[in-house]
Amino acid sequence: MNRALFLDRDGTVIEECGYLNDPQCVRLLPGAATALAALASEGWKLFVVSNQSGVGRGMIAPAQMDSVQRRFLELMQADGIPITESYLCVHAPEDHCQCRKPLPYFLVRAAAEHDLDLRASWMIGDREGDILCGKNAWCSTIWLRNQAFTVADDLPTFIADDWNAIYRKLSVK
Repeated sequence: MNRALFLDRDGTVIEECGYLNDPQCVRLLPGAATALAALASEGWKLFVVSNQSGVGRGMIAPAQMDSVQRRFLELMQADGIPITESYLCVHAPEDHCQCRKPLPYFLVRAAAEHDLDLRASWMIGDREGDILCGKNAWCSTIWLRNQAFTVADDLPTFIADDWNAIYRKLSVK
């Protein structure tokens, strides 16, 4: 079985821009590319799990979401970061779908599709829903601390102020 890093996208790997609909606004957070490339080289499988409710709310067209995701994956590829798969929930919260974080649907699905050990895996995110999603899937969790969204200190397994701290926590070196 493999171990995985489940990554929220907006506010975790790339800058938080609200309902992101312009691929030109996709910018990696400082240190994210270096840390993710190093962690992937150490055997972590990388997955993106992102709520994109702007689509379900009619604020972002599906084609806009797709172009933003393509740009994100281009930046990952340019830095040698292998994203195994991306799972995007396009539903609005009031749709009560099964794939919206904090429900663990996409993590459980990824585990089945990619032979992952969820208990050896981590969910990294910038919001409480990300942390709860990881916990709901039996993963360890990292909250990337930020000014916009608060998470109780006792909820995540680890709290990081930047990607260097995440790398130090997860690196086998």
